Amino acid sequence: MAEIDPDAKRRPATVKEIKAMSHPLRVRIIRLCGDHELTNKQLADRLGVDPGTVYYHVRQLVDAGFLEPAPVRTGESGALEKPYRSTGRSWWLSMQLDQLDLGEGFAPVEAFQQELAEAGSGSIATYARFSLHLSPEDVAELDRRIVAVIDEYVETDDQRSHLPAHGGMFLLHRAAE
Repeated sequence: MAEIDPDAKRRPATVKEIKAMSHPLRVRIIRLCGDHELTNKQLADRLGVDPGTVYYHVRQLVDAGFLEPAPVRTGESGALEKPYRSTGRSWWLSMQLDQLDLGEGFAPVEAFQQELAEAGSGSIATYARFSLHLSPEDVAELDRRIVAVIDEYVETDDQRSHLPAHGGMFLLHRAAE
């Protein structure tokens, strides 16, 4: 099997995209709209926030290209609904960590913590905690290999859409000395 270069599919995130991904609520909205086409009200109900707050964040995500309007549909009450869906673009961005400040850099971690708390500890399918001594080259190689495996699953996820959705995060940090 030929080795896949995950960076071949990726491009650097723009400043607008980095800003859009800098809030945990926006990260959660992208993920939720990747699973289902959802309206502002559905998102607000699911996330437990005001619909106006969701509308503000959805507009930011549409403007950055992470969400797009789905076809208008008729809701259960007969009213027209305007749902949104993820464009999938967020999977194919690379972000230079030195471009982020701590608040922005932790938004995906905060979103993941919120999702995990919502799902409960019984939802954990696998867990690994580790400490490794790595050179900068080792870090780059570990990242390349793990991202390549994740990308293989992302590319074929539509083939498994009938199965339960799983969330995950790979984060490697340098330990405090």
